[in-house]
Amino acid sequence: MSMWIIWLVAGILLIIAEMLTLSFYMLWIGIGALVAAAIAFFLPDVYLWQVIIGGIVVIVLTVFTRPLTRKVRHSKGFKDAIDELVGKQGEVIRDIETGSLGIVKIGNETWSASADDVIAEGKHVIVIERSSAVVKVKRMEEM
Repeated sequence: MSMWIIWLVAGILLIIAEMLTLSFYMLWIGIGALVAAAIAFFLPDVYLWQVIIGGIVVIVLTVFTRPLTRKVRHSKGFKDAIDELVGKQGEVIRDIETGSLGIVKIGNETWSASADDVIAEGKHVIVIERSSAVVKVKRMEEM
């Protein structure tokens, strides 16, 4: 398979993932991958330049658009999708032990979860805190 196709697919997937998260970081990496795809199309045997130029594009976009993204993220009415998890209900699909993570299903998504107490599979929970990859939950009866 041609390298430009791999770069193109990676760029498109990253941009689609960005639309779901609105973090702006995957967008820049996706654009960098699309630039690398263009380089690979015209210079198919120069792999190092594909990576270098794609990387430079990502760095430049990240540095020069940081004020813009900060302004958007702090604007009135902007709410990160992950912030909306707090208060949502879910179901434990793998036991949550004290000191180790379990798995909960919230809507159509599964998340790693922690809790102050042991919560068995099948119990209903509510999200009380969130971090980037782990949600903290409590049993519904405790609320």
